Amino acid sequence: MMRKPKENLPGMVQTHFDIVVAPGYVLLELASLVEVLRLANRVCPSPPFTFTYRSLKGGPVASSSDATVQTERIPSHPKADYLFVVGNTDPDHPDLSLGRVVSDYTFRDAQVFLLAEAASRYIDERGTADMATHWENASFLRERGARFEAKLSIATEQGSVVTCAGMGATTDVALAIIGRHISGPAKMTVADIMLHENIRDFSSMQPFSGAQLTATGDAKLDQCIKLMQANIEDPLPIQQIVEALHLSNRSLERKFKTFFGTTPNGFYREMRLAKANNLLLNTTISVREIGLACGFPNGFSSVYKSFFGVTPFVLRREKRAASHR
Repeated sequence: MMRKPKENLPGMVQTHFDIVVAPGYVLLELASLVEVLRLANRVCPSPPFTFTYRSLKGGPVASSSDATVQTERIPSHPKADYLFVVGNTDPDHPDLSLGRVVSDYTFRDAQVFLLAEAASRYIDERGTADMATHWENASFLRERGARFEAKLSIATEQGSVVTCAGMGATTDVALAIIGRHISGPAKMTVADIMLHENIRDFSSMQPFSGAQLTATGDAKLDQCIKLMQANIEDPLPIQQIVEALHLSNRSLERKFKTFFGTTPNGFYREMRLAKANNLLLNTTISVREIGLACGFPNGFSSVYKSFFGVTPFVLRREKRAASHR
């Protein structure tokens, strides 16, 4: 069973993070996590967090940009509250095959966060449905004939294992985690110092701007996504989209199935639900108005619950209760 979130107050035991880096690790991901922890320690009355850099062999490990950190070996009996595994640019790297390490940590009640390539490797070797990785690595999994299509949210949480997109989204994930242990104002202060204006929840979709040409290499698919993004409040019928793109319905469906593992309607609906979820979490707009703003004039609560497993009203109530703790 996963440890219950706890708020660290003066005199309480600190929450510890083990941070595993592989050779050629992505410095941005490591810095995004460590800076959030460092700033939280700075703004809180008593430092709530500690961390240790670790690797399979111990010793100095260099990033892809030649920044080096001194690491300790991964323990056989870990005691950390959280394990973060920072990926590199090679999902095939042997140091990312960490299924046994993940099991050691989760067995001892820790929650494990796998970033980008580390997430891709875990999905490829041991994954189940609904696990996330960076959109660039989703192509890697398709080429490998993975049993499951990777999600394109910034993170997905399945009990003790959380798979993440990594890169800049690591900051959002780290802020979410410290929010379990420090006050809301302290968490927002950390975000403000980092000039991180909007904290995305795990279900937020990875930005597609800039991703389409590289991820799909298909100009028509790129145009389709842009049309969808520009018409969230009043969704365009798929028939109207295919006519604008001079495609057949079957051709568009094949493109979405190839690159995203879903249908055009399914992709469009998930995009609108992702925006709705952000509005629910980050604004005081009424549930009805959010539904209208995201193209759900009727049945918004039912559609939302079918996707996220909870109604928007319950989500709002839980958020309000958490902010008053």
